[in-house]
Amino acid sequence: MQNTDFKRIGRRLFQEGLVGGNFGNMSVRTEYGYMITRSGSYLDEPGDLITVITGEETPESASSEYRVHEAIYQRTEHSAVVHAHPSSAVAASLLMDRINPIDSEGLMLCPEITVVSGAPGTTELAENVAIALHEAKLVIARGHGTFAAGKTLDEAYLYTSLADHSARVLFYTGQFNAEK
Repeated sequence: MQNTDFKRIGRRLFQEGLVGGNFGNMSVRTEYGYMITRSGSYLDEPGDLITVITGEETPESASSEYRVHEAIYQRTEHSAVVHAHPSSAVAASLLMDRINPIDSEGLMLCPEITVVSGAPGTTELAENVAIALHEAKLVIARGHGTFAAGKTLDEAYLYTSLADHSARVLFYTGQFNAEK
């Protein structure tokens, strides 16, 4: 059942241009750890998911961002994570330390989006993302992409889409500027 959720959300991410190629990954919390997409998989055709058991060694075939997913599950109550690369949100993260949406959906659901630092796949990124997601559902890794979390993959997808939409609205209205 959950593999179909991964495939359905992966298709949405591709259709909206929120991921390209084999970029991005998704996971859901399980009773004993979490299930995550395989390293190098295409999210619209994720194939077999990798099961990670808390306290055991992470399989080499798990996504390279497994550290971030693991840190989120250890430090928050979130049950699902989507990591994507919406180009407008990535561009905004290169110019701003936080993104304050001005569109109605952004204001309602996520009035401030924190931008964190850390190289992809590192413990530093994992720590920074998990800390930011302790009180939020969306964060952007500077120059890398979004990490959205929620109770379900659908909720995490919604916040991923929101990041792209809100960043585009800022750009279209000329408010896409450097705040560093």
